[in-house]
Amino acid sequence: MPRSERSSLLLAGLLATAGVAHFARPRQFDAIAPRSLPGSARTWTHVSGAAELALAAGVALPRTRKAAALATAAFFVGVFPANVQMAVDWRHRPAPQKAAAFGRLPLQLPLVLWARSVAKNAENAENSKNSKNSKNAEGRS
Repeated sequence: MPRSERSSLLLAGLLATAGVAHFARPRQFDAIAPRSLPGSARTWTHVSGAAELALAAGVALPRTRKAAALATAAFFVGVFPANVQMAVDWRHRPAPQKAAAFGRLPLQLPLVLWARSVAKNAENAENSKNSKNSKNAEGRS
């Protein structure tokens, strides 16, 4: 399996795992939903979990990978406020918990870059496939 394919499937697995966790253990996600959002925290937990599951499916499938990976990058940017909320809320907790909360903040950038890389690899694969198809069509003419 090519490295780019493995990377895509690992990203899809991460998204699927996180999406399932939103439904299996919603309380921990409810706690970090920014209070400024309208509606209940549980609704936002379920919406973000469903979004992660949909993104996982899209990233896993080659036909939708590029668009889903770009949407995943945007999603990672969009959930950053929840990570900030967690860091603010956990600033008075014991050091290991505080470190985990603050440690999540810089992890968003590598996740965004990973998703963009998956999108770029998907685009390159599409271009390569289209180029081969064009050459095959020319050869038959």
